[in-house]
Amino acid sequence: MCIGETMAVLSPPDARPLAHQRALSPAVGGAESNVAGALVALGHSAAWLGRVGDDPLGRRVLEDLTARGVDVSAAETDPMRPTGVYFKDTGPEGTGTHYYRRDSAAAAMDPSPAGLPLLHRARVLHLTGITTALSDSCAERVTRIISRRAVPAPVVSFDVNYRPALWRHRPAEAAPVLLELARGADLVFVGRDEAETMWDTRTAREVRDLLGPVPALVVKDAGHGATVYGADGEETFVPTPAARIVQPVGAGDAFAAGYLAAYLEDRTPVNGLRLGHLVAAAALGTRADVPTVLTRDTLDRHLALDNAAWSALRLT
Repeated sequence: MCIGETMAVLSPPDARPLAHQRALSPAVGGAESNVAGALVALGHSAAWLGRVGDDPLGRRVLEDLTARGVDVSAAETDPMRPTGVYFKDTGPEGTGTHYYRRDSAAAAMDPSPAGLPLLHRARVLHLTGITTALSDSCAERVTRIISRRAVPAPVVSFDVNYRPALWRHRPAEAAPVLLELARGADLVFVGRDEAETMWDTRTAREVRDLLGPVPALVVKDAGHGATVYGADGEETFVPTPAARIVQPVGAGDAFAAGYLAAYLEDRTPVNGLRLGHLVAAAALGTRADVPTVLTRDTLDRHLALDNAAWSALRLT
């Protein structure tokens, strides 16, 4: 079960900047539903819990997620507030994003977790720091699930996902909030760069020392690799394979989906990181937020590579 905001997305059809485009392609995107969609593509069942407006864009969100195989039966529709929108802006410095989500339907999430029967059936609840920054009620919902364990049964997965604009470019304001949530989760994803911005930690091990005994901590370091620390302190590192990069949007969500899929399949930490890298590479190679993943046979062949072959892998 993935909980958060999903928006309508308008994307340029090519690499020209947004200001120079005459037509845009509509789609749907949001960190948590991106994870749900990728999990379904990997053969797992996933549901999304969030709120959309009672408008054409909200209907587009629900129809799109349903078409991907994501269960939206617990989603809510707000008759008064709109569905959020964001635009992608490509350019020489990479892909930027422009969000129009203030006072959206998702920002009015009730602090009490909804859809409880479905939540209790989930093996994993996945949330992100994005939801925490949308409003006070959203922050309260995330806190109740992670810190107060309002839904006691599932494993709680938390992607820190620090977004500067949502925190008014005040990392010092975000740092203690996201740190407390990360310390309370069972499985944490965080980028080494965002951890350094907020917490002044420069290495994966410094992040581990700061968070303390989290059952599982995954620190992603972009093109270098990713490290997972288990509850027993065991450290596992897997380098990032070479991949073609079209745009980076959605790659972190794809990585989380790959790692979670491996977790649901009781795979080793090495295979969890490898599957995360493989799904992230698929996202990097497309303009879509949710990538078309490799077949399971191909994925399994990559997962079975020895360390030397994995380090030489090029996903182009």
